[in-house]
This record gives sequence, C-alpha cells and structure tokens, in this order.
Amino acid sequence: MPPSLSVFWRDPALPFIEARQVADGRKLCYARHSHATFSIGAITGGTSTYINRDVQHQVHAGSVVLMNPGDVHACNPIDDQPWSYLMLYVDCAWLAGLQQQLGFSQTPEFKRLDSIMSEDGQLYSGLLNLYQSLTSDLSLPGKQQAAERFFRLMLELLDSPAEASAQVHGQLEQAASFIRRHCGDALKIEDICSAAGLSPSYLSRAFKQHYGMTPHAYLLNQRIQLARNLLREGQPLADVALQTGFADQAHFQRAFKQLLAATPGHYRG
Repeated sequence: MPPSLSVFWRDPALPFIEARQVADGRKLCYARHSHATFSIGAITGGTSTYINRDVQHQVHAGSVVLMNPGDVHACNPIDDQPWSYLMLYVDCAWLAGLQQQLGFSQTPEFKRLDSIMSEDGQLYSGLLNLYQSLTSDLSLPGKQQAAERFFRLMLELLDSPAEASAQVHGQLEQAASFIRRHCGDALKIEDICSAAGLSPSYLSRAFKQHYGMTPHAYLLNQRIQLARNLLREGQPLADVALQTGFADQAHFQRAFKQLLAATPGHYRG
C-alpha cells in the first residue's frame, strides 16, 4: 500500500497514544485480532463490516467503533466498496488514570466500556478534531489537553463500565497469562495446558469461547503486539522476528501483515 493511503502517527513525547489514518480501506483486509490498548476509530467515508466478538455491524461515515483491550475484532470492506477511517490506540493505564481522576472509577484499573459502536455526532466530530490536533503543529501541552478533553467527552457520553457477564474461569486466565508471558518462546499446546491444568481438548474449546480465538491465534496475536513495541524501539526486522518466536522473517512478515494490514517496515516508518 502506498504510504499516502496509510499513515501512522506517534510522538515520543505522547507515548500513551498512537494513530493511524487509512484513505482507501479496500486495500486492507484484517484477520480477527485484538489489541493490548483501548482502541477507538471513526469511519470517515464509505461503508464496511465491523465485527467485535460475536456481534457484527455495518458501519459507515459518521460511525465510531470502540474496542476494549482484548476484544477480538475486525473491520473489512464490503464487496470492494470504498471506505476510509482513522484509529487511535490509547494506553490503558493512561485512560484508567483519567477515569479515576474524573470520577468514573474508584480504582486504578481500566474499566471496560459497554459500547462497541456509536453514531453520536458529537463523539464523531470530537474524534476527528482530536486526530487533527495530534497531527498538527499544536504545542505538546495543547495536544495533551485535546486528548484529555476528548476522552472526558467519550466517558461522559458512554459512561457505562462493562461488568463481566459471568465470572471468568480462573484456569483460562492462567492460560492467557502464560501465553502473554512466554509469547516469544517456542510454545506448544502441552506447555499451555500444563500451566493452566487443563486438557488440550477442553482448553481449545473453552479458550475460544471466552476469548474469541484459539490459544494458537491468541499466541500469534500476542507475538505481533510484542513486535509492535520492538519495532517502535527501532530494532531490526530480523531481530524482532527472532525475539517474537517466529521461525523466519518471512513467516513474521506474513503474520504481521495479516493482523495489522501493514508490513513491519511500513509500521516502523
């Protein structure tokens, strides 16, 4: 994809937020994936399909999509119809601090939002304005204030922290935690089962039901999230592939593009 059609923005002075703008979404296709960040995006033109866990929507210009950290999702073109969008990826600790500071939470942990989509015009225009502020020549304090102002608006409009519909199975949490800690290692399903105390058949079935992806897909996703961090540090592609558990650089390139719809080189910039 030509750089003019997909642009990443980040600023070392604002490490809690990253942005991406895509001018022609027909050129991209995402496998189902998740982020460690809170993600919020605006559809700026056309129409596409948005899947979040087991819910599917058709979104269009004016729609805002929201993904809590860990939400398995994908957003893809419909029959080659043109569409464009922008996304913000926000550090959960930063946003949790804002939630607590503004009285939306009494604890320092990030509180999930119920909403996965909104058609609120104020929220949509506010998100566009924030993106413009971040990518402009506005001063650093001005950009930080713009981010705080927008996310305060978001919380005021969508003030409904999501509570788990059922208690999360402790052994599944152990399995997911083990994968996250060892995602750069050559993990086998037996390793994960041993850490969680579950049989392979039960783990595969229950893990997918709870997290929306198989343990293998979850491992692959965690490796790509780790790769993003290493690329942002400027590490060579070959070293990143090795540190994130891929057999070779070609496999790493394919997996990265499949989940992020961008090559590692394009992402690193």
